[in-house]
Amino acid sequence: MQTARFWEGGQPPGTAPRGKLAARQLAMPADTNPAGNMFGGWIMASMDAAAAMTTTRLAGCQTVTVAVSNIVFMQPVKVGDTVCFYTDVKKTGRTSIILDVEVWVLRIGCTERIKVTQAEFTFVVVDDDGRPKQIDPAHFS
Repeated sequence: MQTARFWEGGQPPGTAPRGKLAARQLAMPADTNPAGNMFGGWIMASMDAAAAMTTTRLAGCQTVTVAVSNIVFMQPVKVGDTVCFYTDVKKTGRTSIILDVEVWVLRIGCTERIKVTQAEFTFVVVDDDGRPKQIDPAHFS
């Protein structure tokens, strides 16, 4: 298992998000955990939604989540943070798309982005009946 090295702010200086901005949300009090930070389930659901928007756009049809792996919560997300979800296609298969998803925040009053969460999401392209469907390579060129 790899040990994360934490710098002040959560990442080495000059680090930028990988991939493209897929979604952005404002962290609101309704989704906090007992410690007053954003609930991890809210972050995971938001990551899944951002990844789904990316895969649906790329595939040109419906996609479904089949796996989430290697999720790491590095820093808390605080109420009032602007939460930015970046997706980067890691691999495409015959019917699947694997994405790296990174979550970065802009804290109130700060200009630097802070990486707070990352994970790998696997989606399968499906037809109208929910069965796996071969990816059309024309959507990825």
